[in-house]
Amino acid sequence: MYSNRVTLIGFLGRDAEVRYSRNQTPFTVLSVATKRSWKDRESGGYKSETTWHRCIAFGHTGEYAAKLTKGAHVQIDGEIRTREYTPGSGKNGGAKKSITEIRIRGVAKLDRSRNGEVVEDSGAAA
Repeated sequence: MYSNRVTLIGFLGRDAEVRYSRNQTPFTVLSVATKRSWKDRESGGYKSETTWHRCIAFGHTGEYAAKLTKGAHVQIDGEIRTREYTPGSGKNGGAKKSITEIRIRGVAKLDRSRNGEVVEDSGAAA
């Protein structure tokens, strides 16, 4: 049995961006930041590291995701995909590159209420 599932909870670093594939299929790109923190053994202080994730949504999920804006607190459910592409002109033109992204199956905007509870507004996959 195999499983390729990922759940991210983080914040959008910029507004959602709608793009079109070569065959004119619309999709939405989200740039999601997650953070991990740990206690440094030497200094005793806490350190953190931010990781940026490129997330892609199609269909109804993409339509919902397109409305999200910078700073939104989101939960992303999906799968990890790696693909190769050849960029156009420029300093690396012609050389194949690899990109890893999250293919979104579901996205929820998370808001915090006054009492600290998380309230979910979902754009579940169809």
